[in-house]
Amino acid sequence: MPSSIKDYDVIKRLAITAVRTLATVLVIGALLLAVHALWLRDQVEPVTRDGKVVADIVPVATDVAGLITQVCVHDNQTVQQGQVLLVVDPSRYTFALQQAQASLGNLRAELAQAIREDRRNRSMTNVVASEVIEQGQTKVEQLRMAVAQAVAARDLAQLNLDRTVIRAPVSGQVVNMTLRPGIYLTVGKAALALVDTPSLRVEGYFEETKLQRVHIGDPVSVQLMGVSGTIRGHVQSIASAIEDRERTGDEAKLANVNPAFTWVRLAQRIPVRVAIDKVPAGIRLVAGQTATVVVHSPGAKQDLLSW
Repeated sequence: MPSSIKDYDVIKRLAITAVRTLATVLVIGALLLAVHALWLRDQVEPVTRDGKVVADIVPVATDVAGLITQVCVHDNQTVQQGQVLLVVDPSRYTFALQQAQASLGNLRAELAQAIREDRRNRSMTNVVASEVIEQGQTKVEQLRMAVAQAVAARDLAQLNLDRTVIRAPVSGQVVNMTLRPGIYLTVGKAALALVDTPSLRVEGYFEETKLQRVHIGDPVSVQLMGVSGTIRGHVQSIASAIEDRERTGDEAKLANVNPAFTWVRLAQRIPVRVAIDKVPAGIRLVAGQTATVVVHSPGAKQDLLSW
């Protein structure tokens, strides 16, 4: 009996040791697999946490100067193309149009008189000197040019009057709206900005080491920071060039290349434009949001269709 008990204890200890060894090996193996998967995801697979929601911003500026008399929109309002945003005081431009119309009418009257005189002089060639006839014809041509110039001045005055009503150039959303009646606007200075809503997209900045796995048309999943739900899209385009920060200097001058530490090489980031195909209900896209962008292989398209 004592011998069998000792054998049992030895076998038990060996079994416990084997189980512990196996568990340790399994844990180490799982850790190695996890580290390898993380390395692949971070260094090899086309995944980036450096993504942004991007939209085209349209600055709205006035083509005429003057005081604001009406503000027809408010901050963060959605507007349609052609909708009135602001109205600049039209008084000065109304008077300018009336003056241009009066000048045009005066010149047209002078032209009509000159044409009648010219016809009368040419019908009396035996009495009127040829020099006087030539002068009459020259006067008619000069007045015709003056009328054409006056027409252009009238049209310009009408255009300036029309431009006192500032309309939305695109459909979108008004941002950073702080204008009030009484503020003076100068020509060409942006008065407000519009977010071109149809241009909303995602830009993913992928490391150059991952770019070979990114192709135009590949399906993409986008996860916004702090937002549940996945946005579907596809790769629309890949940037063809980025700025070379290591080289400065203008054309026709010697290259000025900054020295670098050769043992430290940081991968450049290449912009990849992602067109949005589907946004889950409840997700609001705001230009500037941070996103994680994952590009899937072409074989993953069927899986993505089941989202």
